[in-house]
Order: sequence, then structure tokens, then C-alpha cells
Amino acid sequence: MTSFETFSTTTLCQLRRFCSDESGATAIEYAMIAAGVGACVAGTVWALGGKVKETLYDKIAEIFS
Repeated sequence: MTSFETFSTTTLCQLRRFCSDESGATAIEYAMIAAGVGACVAGTVWALGGKVKETLYDKIAEIFS
């Protein structure tokens, strides 16, 4: 067996093993869920930030001034 055949066989085995490995799929799914939740939280804070400031912080400032 030549060194090229050995390399080809080893590479093919590694490629098959890589394609059949699903251990990282769960981590990617959790990362996508976390990104979606983060985007929803950021959008909510951005959309409601002015209202929260107006209703809470400005009224508290009025009380103490």
C-alpha cells in the first residue's frame, strides 16, 4: 500500500466519522435558542425602554424632588 492510498483511506474514514457525528448538534441548537431569546429580550427592552423610564424613574424623581 502506498502512502497516498494510506492517506486516502485515512482521510475517507475521518470524513465518514465527521459526517456521522452528531454530538455538536445539540450545542448548536441551544446556541440558536439562546440567540433567539436574546434577540427577543433586546427587542422588548428597546421597544419598552422609554415607557419604563417614563413610568418608573421619572415618577420616582418627582417624589424625591
